[in-house]
Amino acid sequence: MEQLVIVFGAFFVDCLLGDPRSKYHPVALMGSMIAFLERVFYRATDDAGKKLFMGGMLLLIVLLLCFNAAEGMEKLFRQLRLPHLGMALESIALAFMISPRSLAEAGMEIYHLLREKDIAAARQAVGMIVSRDTETLDEAEIARAAVETVAENTVDGVIAPLFFYFIGGLPLAVLYRASNTMDAMIGYRNEKYLYFGKIAARLDDVLNYIPARMTGILFVIAAFLLRKDAVGAWRMLWRDASKHPSPNGGYAEAPVAGALGIRLGGENLYFGEVHFRAHMGDPEQPVDAGAIRDTIRLMYTAAILFMLFAYAAFSIYDVYVSWL
Repeated sequence: MEQLVIVFGAFFVDCLLGDPRSKYHPVALMGSMIAFLERVFYRATDDAGKKLFMGGMLLLIVLLLCFNAAEGMEKLFRQLRLPHLGMALESIALAFMISPRSLAEAGMEIYHLLREKDIAAARQAVGMIVSRDTETLDEAEIARAAVETVAENTVDGVIAPLFFYFIGGLPLAVLYRASNTMDAMIGYRNEKYLYFGKIAARLDDVLNYIPARMTGILFVIAAFLLRKDAVGAWRMLWRDASKHPSPNGGYAEAPVAGALGIRLGGENLYFGEVHFRAHMGDPEQPVDAGAIRDTIRLMYTAAILFMLFAYAAFSIYDVYVSWL
């Protein structure tokens, strides 16, 4: 049960304070370390095999350093003479690994800008959270980009870190966040990173496999609780999730599309090139600012459901053990 107290504490801390925008934030420090090691290991003149090897070396070094640092912190917290202080410090450390409030704030900023019809500012704001080109997006495309990002990052920024914390404590949660940060920085299928970032991208896919599917089911339940279309969410989860180019992204986006009666996917512009992403959901409702707000509500509800289900599982386990 101690893990549950720490998880609830971390979620409360994040909802209360959010992520401080600082170069000393643990995830920002991970990013700086990855950028430094990339400069050390990456050479544009290397052949594909060497780029693959050097990218794997970068991945191994980053994961070992982050895992060992977190393991040391966890041992220190648990050796403190004041156990409640140790749990509080571990909650704060775990809070740095999740980002529901940051997701919500980014989404709500775009929501308010669209409501105010400030399309130029909304394009700039959505450009801070997506990798696609945003200079020519209209209101519906801006809203779609925000909805897709909040839905998909419910896995990366909330459910997956908590899932790995329950499995392996703070070290595994930090290892997951390091892997996810590496994927965000070098896991692209472009000329530079196709081989150098390939192992990082594949590891991120593997780590997110179970959390993504759990998130899809949680979104269906959240849709029911929020009086959205839970049947549609379930139907789209099964019909459209596998259409996403990522092996995991569709399991978050498809049920959200079904729950809100909207269609996600379509044409996206990356560095001036048009890429088509298969559609998910049916266009029963327009994709507008309200869809962003509703996706944020689904995200928070899914996160709370995950913690409640974890509490129920631990409670059942404790009762079972007491009967033995």
